[in-house]
Amino acid sequence: MSLKYQAVMWNRQKKIYDSVLIAGVVLYLGLFSGLGAIFHPNATAETLLIRGFGTAALLLLHIILSIGPLCRLNPRFLPLLYNRRHLGVTMFILALAHGGFSIVQFHALGDVNPLVSVLAGETRYTSLSDFPFQPLGLAALLILFLMAATSHDFWLTNLTPPVWKALHMLVYVAYGLIVLHVVLGALQAETSPVLAALLGVGLAWVLILHLLAARKEKLPDEKTYPAAADGYVNVCAVSEIPEKCAHVALIGGERVAIFKYDGKISAISNVCQHQNGPLGEGRIIDGLVTCPWHGFQYRPQDGASPEPFKEKVPTFNVKVIGGRVWVHPQPNPPGTAVEPARIGE
Repeated sequence: MSLKYQAVMWNRQKKIYDSVLIAGVVLYLGLFSGLGAIFHPNATAETLLIRGFGTAALLLLHIILSIGPLCRLNPRFLPLLYNRRHLGVTMFILALAHGGFSIVQFHALGDVNPLVSVLAGETRYTSLSDFPFQPLGLAALLILFLMAATSHDFWLTNLTPPVWKALHMLVYVAYGLIVLHVVLGALQAETSPVLAALLGVGLAWVLILHLLAARKEKLPDEKTYPAAADGYVNVCAVSEIPEKCAHVALIGGERVAIFKYDGKISAISNVCQHQNGPLGEGRIIDGLVTCPWHGFQYRPQDGASPEPFKEKVPTFNVKVIGGRVWVHPQPNPPGTAVEPARIGE
């Protein structure tokens, strides 16, 4: 968390993360170019670079799209999520290099503006075999640029988290455009089935991971809770909540994170104000609910971040009766202090 916008300070973890990322990209490009020169001796250096940058960007995009569902399935992958935006910016740079080299090689030597040539060079949209695949890649590149340019928290704060999140969900549109770009472009010119098989495996991998993660996230939402005459909902036993952790339940149409700590029970919204991270999958550290995604923190009794930070989440009234936790489904305004329920009283 930070109060003011400042130059990014790379801590040890960020340095290791980025060093591994850069080394992996350099190693991949080196191996791709070397093996490409061996197996395709007639290919020019420009062609090898175009293919190398393009495949590296596509591989990195699959990794990026896999991190989210992997983190939902197993928290061991959370360190990858912490700096996922670094992966996104790197992937955009690779895609930009791929597009730039392609435009220079195939569209920059004529008397027509290269971008105009990309958009108007082929117009046979009714032909599957000759479909203009390059505009699809250009559209995907524009989306990736928009995401990379707004990756800083300055834009997250000023656009508001819901708008920023919706904007960055366009990565799935970009992914679809890129898959079509490859299918209608490179696969038409390739006689080897290897590229088609790899693309199919990647697409299946992303789809299966997202379906598994969606199923796991949906399971708690399918449970119903009996309500008492006063409106409180019987959610769970106190013993079901690990110390300094939470039980997440869908109550009144909203996911609620119910935390147990120091002999007390408090309930807050499960949605972090930073990037809608799942607060209930985090834990209480130094008395503060800590989001597992990027470390944003909130006091469990009032849902407010400690000073000087300003983030706040809604709170819920709770009580403990006979070892059971009861939660009122009506949320309090963000930052409203609620007396924690005492275990055993």
